[in-house]
Amino acid sequence: MPTYEFRCEKCKKVFEQIWSLAEYDKRVKEKRKCPRCASTRVVRSLSVVQVKTSKKS
Repeated sequence: MPTYEFRCEKCKKVFEQIWSLAEYDKRVKEKRKCPRCASTRVVRSLSVVQVKTSKKS
């Protein structure tokens, strides 16, 4: 499942949410709260993607 990264503009805390693609479509419009300061000034940030394969490169 994809991991979505968010950053609080007030306290600068970065936190993650793990949602399926269908769940993301439903939740993208909701107001998010920072887990540290409860601010709603939260923006989505770009996160790093890691891909694993069974073959050696």
